[in-house]
Amino acid sequence: MEPFTERAVKIIKRIPPGKVMTYGQIAAHAGSPRAARQIVRILHSMSGKYNLPWHRVLNSKGEIGFRDEEQKMTQILSLEAEGIHFVGDNRIDLEEFQHQPEISANQVRPK
Repeated sequence: MEPFTERAVKIIKRIPPGKVMTYGQIAAHAGSPRAARQIVRILHSMSGKYNLPWHRVLNSKGEIGFRDEEQKMTQILSLEAEGIHFVGDNRIDLEEFQHQPEISANQVRPK
């Protein structure tokens, strides 16, 4: 596994129940702030193998990225089961629910 991917997997695994992170935020914490799309690929290809809490990862607006209604509903129900509530149909208040992990020396501080 590439170092960036390994760091991203560790960060995703540490998102606590009832909290969320954004793709870009995870990328920045993993050391590559412009690699949000890579986080999408990691979640798509590795969630099952590494038991990643994929449902706790959202876009930069706090919205669910799935267009497929079944996947979207699965994510909504998973987040609501953890006590997260939505503003409107599809958005979470990041001020309230965004996880802010500690910054280590090899991480890039997210904007």
